[in-house]
Amino acid sequence: MNVRGRKSIAFVLVAGSLAGAFWLLLAFTGFPSGALAAAGRVTIVSDGVPRSAILVEHRRLKQARRPAIIILRGVREKGARLRRLFGFEEMARSSGAVLIYPEPLAGRWGDAPGPEARRDLVFIHDLIAKFVTRGIADRGKVFLVGIATGGMLALRLACDEKNVFAGMAVLGASLPSDFEASCKPSHPIPLMMIAGTADTLVSFHAGKASLPHGKTELLSLDATLGLFGKFAGCGGGITTTIFPDKDPHDGTRTYLDKLNNCEVPVEAVRIEGGGRALSGLSSESGPGHGLAYGDVNSAKLVWDFFRRLGG
Repeated sequence: MNVRGRKSIAFVLVAGSLAGAFWLLLAFTGFPSGALAAAGRVTIVSDGVPRSAILVEHRRLKQARRPAIIILRGVREKGARLRRLFGFEEMARSSGAVLIYPEPLAGRWGDAPGPEARRDLVFIHDLIAKFVTRGIADRGKVFLVGIATGGMLALRLACDEKNVFAGMAVLGASLPSDFEASCKPSHPIPLMMIAGTADTLVSFHAGKASLPHGKTELLSLDATLGLFGKFAGCGGGITTTIFPDKDPHDGTRTYLDKLNNCEVPVEAVRIEGGGRALSGLSSESGPGHGLAYGDVNSAKLVWDFFRRLGG
């Protein structure tokens, strides 16, 4: 988008109580001075198209810029349900971090090279720029979480030369192979990947993802991790540790694979026998998607990873 277009971005916040009982339409410059513990809908015009996101914060809007965590959902994780199941908001309550849940157009992110994918990249960059300009987000502490197809978008954002991320976590996804050759991060990016080896929709190994709107060819998790390890200057193999087996009857074991001698952490949580679901989360999202098993809690792993990075 050109400079003139960027200057014309409209920014509106619908702010309400955390319970969602009341919603008020506010101009972004017209927030009350009192404390807001609010979930609000943000709408901007990006690349000529209205785009929305949910902003969640628990501290005064007038305070100094805070760490910001952008959470990119998959096709199945709808906004309200994802916020409830993923568990980040309880952790954010005491930290002062702001959480941002961008919404994909027509319910899905563009997952192949082309106008849709480029438009999504521009949207996320525009969101970050707006929150930084308005004094809410610290540009040096913007973190990214991507789940399923949101994880594919997160990895494409990491590959972009304009990436501004202090750390990234990707759950149940790997890099689309079409982006491998053009992946050129501007700086080493701390990366945590979490995936189950028995995932039937997005294979742990290289192959086509069985997505509702098409089949995208993906690198394996190991190849994706290795690519970002190369950018981080890693060398000397991998150190693997095993998590305690909390439920010997659930058919899974969980391992942490950390690349050695890296400039920044690059690691993967590998759930042997784990399926599509996010480890440790509520199973209320349905069979094969939520998790009744899990030696680890995905949200806490991600949160602790970001905290180690100074988030």
